[in-house]
Amino acid sequence: MSVVWAATSPESGLFHPVERCSEVEDLSDRFNELRSRGHGYVEVRAPNREFPVLSMAFRDGHAVVHLMSSTERMSLLVGDGTVPSGAEVEVPIMDDLAAFTGDFVLDIDRAWDVVHSFTQTRAADPLGEWCEL
Repeated sequence: MSVVWAATSPESGLFHPVERCSEVEDLSDRFNELRSRGHGYVEVRAPNREFPVLSMAFRDGHAVVHLMSSTERMSLLVGDGTVPSGAEVEVPIMDDLAAFTGDFVLDIDRAWDVVHSFTQTRAADPLGEWCEL
C-alpha cells in the first residue's frame, strides 16, 4: 500500500519536508533507522488526499502523535500512561524540541502501531482518544 510521507533525515538529523510517495515498507525502514538513532519526526498521509495527516515525534522510548484534520484543526492522541500525567517529555517537532505532559505521551511501540494502522485504514478515529487543540 502506498503512502505519502516526510521525515527527519538520518544524515543531517533535520526534518526533510519534501514528501515522497512509497510503499509503507519504505516508511517503516526510515522509522527504524531514526529509532536506532534515538529520535525523529514523521508525517504521513494518503496519496490521494491532503488530509488527514498523522505525525509522530519521538525521542528514546517516548512518542507524541498529532492529527491534522484540516489546515485549522489539530488534535493530540491521548497518552497511554507510559509517563505520569505531571511529568514532561521533550520530542522533536520538525527541528525543535517541544515538551508534552504525560497526558499525551505514548510508548514508542504503541505510537508506531498507531501510525501503521493509519497507513492501512486511512482513518484516525479508531486509533484512540483525540484531544483537539
